Amino acid sequence: MITGTFLDEISHDIPSANWDREAWTRDFAAMRAFGIDTVVLIRAGYQDRCTFDSAVLRGRYGYLIVQQDLVALFLELCEQFGLKFFFGTYDSGRHWTAGEHQAEIDVNLAFTEEFFARYGQSPALAGWYISHEIDAFDDGVMRVYESLARHLRGLKRVPILISPYIRGAKQFGSTISLEQHEHEWDRVFARIEGLVDIVAFQDGQVEYAKLPDFLALNAGLARKHGLVSWSNVESFDRDVHIKFPPIAWPKLRYKMDAARSAGVDKLITFEFSHFLSPNSMFPSAKGLHALYMQWKRELESRNA
Repeated sequence: MITGTFLDEISHDIPSANWDREAWTRDFAAMRAFGIDTVVLIRAGYQDRCTFDSAVLRGRYGYLIVQQDLVALFLELCEQFGLKFFFGTYDSGRHWTAGEHQAEIDVNLAFTEEFFARYGQSPALAGWYISHEIDAFDDGVMRVYESLARHLRGLKRVPILISPYIRGAKQFGSTISLEQHEHEWDRVFARIEGLVDIVAFQDGQVEYAKLPDFLALNAGLARKHGLVSWSNVESFDRDVHIKFPPIAWPKLRYKMDAARSAGVDKLITFEFSHFLSPNSMFPSAKGLHALYMQWKRELESRNA
């Protein structure tokens, strides 16, 4: 079963739900009924946008695009519905992709300290998410991971999660070989072993025929280096021309089955509210939710 979801309201490429407190409360109730026990804020800020009124970012830009304190709301709703909350870091959208890794580290050190001073006492805070996504070994990003992981552990010693991706044909035109992927991620995991606790590879970029082999390899590499292996089961569809509708139910089932066969420890998704929720702006998400819940009830009845 899918038991975790990202929360995406500071997005690169999907629209905002424009929900108020009442709408978010409805959706957290739907998450709980769905079987979700963990939510991950995919990024607390991106460029000049933020999920709370950050003095750090306001000083950086002179202004800030923020409307409601989503971090306070999400923590409150997690406490209300008994969910674990992973806080996602800041993505400058500039420094780390331009090779300015120390600048990315510095703004995140100040930003996460600000977050922790304001919200760190919440009992729902159960993990950290380093939001910088990579598909291969990158020495500069390794320094970002190392610096942020040590800093976050100093603020609160809870699990640290990353969600990288596989360099696949659906995004890049061709798929990296298994051998090269293994080489790259053996190096990554060797570097961050003991600093990062959980890895949840995104599963949407690779052709379905190749996906089971990559999932099995990822799970094996994680175990080798002492990391917990989750799978980020994308609930949006990369195979159609529009970006991005809810995925077809048979595809979601296939990816979930492949992840279970690979022996991962937990299935999470990107992401419930847009693509799997009965409250989604996409009508087909309601159908996907209904099919999933019907399947879940059938499984539970069979196992009773």
